[in-house]
Amino acid sequence: MKSRDPLIRAKRFQIEDARRRLVQIEAMIADFERMAQDLERDIAAEEERSGITDPRHFAYPPLALAARNRRDNLRRSAEDLATQQDDAKAVLAEAEADLALVEAAGEMERTGRVESPPRRAPLRPTEPARH
Repeated sequence: MKSRDPLIRAKRFQIEDARRRLVQIEAMIADFERMAQDLERDIAAEEERSGITDPRHFAYPPLALAARNRRDNLRRSAEDLATQQDDAKAVLAEAEADLALVEAAGEMERTGRVESPPRRAPLRPTEPARH
């Protein structure tokens, strides 16, 4: 079993690293969504103050226009992070499956359930071909 310990530690490290990455991505998505909602309120307040809600209007408030652009960028970034989140979940699932296999193999080895492959009979030298 000792020979598998470093491999098991490495797999567990991979799992913890994947979990940390997943938590970071989820936190970033939540932050981006919160900031986008804050900007949405700022946009609504600025539009109400000016009385103009059409961003194509020549007198549309520049602050509201900048907030719209920032909000849209945050939403796009959150969508990109959602893709990364899916990838991180797949990496985590793969690492967990790998660890389970290594641990199962170690358990089988420890309990002696691993069977050696059957030994083959030694090859006999062949007789030279007769002509």
